[in-house]
Amino acid sequence: MWKKNIVEFPRLLSIGNISNGFVAWLFGATGPLLIVLQAASKGHLSDSAITSWIFAIYGIGGLLSIGLSFYYRQPIGYAFSIPGAILVGASLSHYTFSQVVGAYLVTGIVIFLLGISGMIDKLMKVLPMPVMMGMVSGVLLPFGTDMFRSILDNPLLNGIPFLVFLVLSFFGKLSKKFPPIVGAILTSIVLLKVLPGIQVHGVSFSLAVPHVVFPSFNLSVMGELVIPLVLTVIAIQNAQGIAVLESANYLPPINSMTSWSGIGSILNGFMGGHSACIAGPMTALLASKESGLKENRYAAAIVLGILSCLLAVFAPMAAAVPHLIPSSLIKMLGGLAMINVLIDSLKTSFSGRFKTGALFSFLITLSGISIFHIGAPFWGLVGGTLASFFLDRTDLKPSASHDQTTQSV
Repeated sequence: MWKKNIVEFPRLLSIGNISNGFVAWLFGATGPLLIVLQAASKGHLSDSAITSWIFAIYGIGGLLSIGLSFYYRQPIGYAFSIPGAILVGASLSHYTFSQVVGAYLVTGIVIFLLGISGMIDKLMKVLPMPVMMGMVSGVLLPFGTDMFRSILDNPLLNGIPFLVFLVLSFFGKLSKKFPPIVGAILTSIVLLKVLPGIQVHGVSFSLAVPHVVFPSFNLSVMGELVIPLVLTVIAIQNAQGIAVLESANYLPPINSMTSWSGIGSILNGFMGGHSACIAGPMTALLASKESGLKENRYAAAIVLGILSCLLAVFAPMAAAVPHLIPSSLIKMLGGLAMINVLIDSLKTSFSGRFKTGALFSFLITLSGISIFHIGAPFWGLVGGTLASFFLDRTDLKPSASHDQTTQSV
C-alpha cells in the first residue's frame, strides 16, 4: 500500500494542490513561527534551544503530515498548537525550560492515552456538526477580514495581486487550468522585486543541530500547563481539523489522529518543542476544492509536509522567514486562499439544523475570549452545544446528533 501510494504521488500533483500546500506552509512559516520565537524570548532560551524547538515542531509536524496523509489518503495537515505556544511563553517567564519540557511529555502521554481509548471518536459523534463548523467559521473569518485591511495597508503590493486574482477568476475556463491564487502569488513575487520601498532581507545559510532536552517534573508546572495544553490540542486544534475533513466528506481517523498527536507531542518534547496537533485552517485549505479531485487532495498535505521538513532542516534560518515577506502580503494571500473554504464553512454552519447553536459557537469563537487560559474556540464548542440544547430543541433527535457519521479508520 505504501509503495503504491508513493509511486502514484508524482502523478497526483497539480498546480492547485502544489499552490495550496505552499500557501498552507507559508501560514505556518510566518505568523505562528513569530509566536514561538516570542515565547522563546520570554524564557531567555539559547540559540541552540530555539533551533531545536523549531526543528522539532516543523520536522515532526511535517513527517506526520506526510505519513498519515499517505496512509489514509486524506489531506491531514499537522503542525503545532499556536495557543499552546502562548501558554508556554507565559510559563517560561517563571519556570525553567526543563520543567516546562516535563509538562510537554506528560501532555503528550495524556493525549496518546485519550486517542487509544476511543473517547475522542465518541465525543465527536455527540457534538452537532453545525456547532463544530460554527467554531471553525469563527476561526477562519479573520483570514477574510484581514485580507481587506492588508489592501488598505499597502494598496499597491496587496491590491494588485488581489485584482489579478479577480481577473483570473472571472474567466472560468482559464481559472480551472490556472488557479487564480497562483497568479496572485506570482504577481506578489514580481512586485516584491520591483516596487520601491519594499525591502526583502536576505538570510545566511545554516543547518539545524537538534539536541535532547532532559526533563524535570514539577507538579506546579504540570498543574499550570498539562490540562490547558491537552484542551488546546483536542478541543481546539484537532476539533477544527476533524470538522473540516468531515465537511469535505472525508471519514477522518479520529482516534489515530489523536494518538499520533500524542506521539508527536512526546517526540517534540524531547527536543524542546511543544504539542503537535492538526492544523485546522491549514487542513481547511488543503482539503478545499482548489486542491483538485477529492481523492487527490492529500497530495497538497504531502507538499506541506515536505516544505515543513525542509524548514526544520534549516531551522537556524527559520527565524528570518517571517521577515522575508511583509506580513500584510501573507494575510492578503491567506484571505484569498480561504475564500471558498470560508463559504463552505458558513454554509455548513447555517444551512441546516442547529442554526442557533452554530451562531453561538461562531460568535463566541469570534469574540476571542479566554477563560482559565483556554481559548475561545473551546468555549465556542461548549457554548454552542449548550445553546443547541436549550434553543434548538426540535433538532435534538437521535438522527440529528451528528449530521455526518464519523468513523475511526
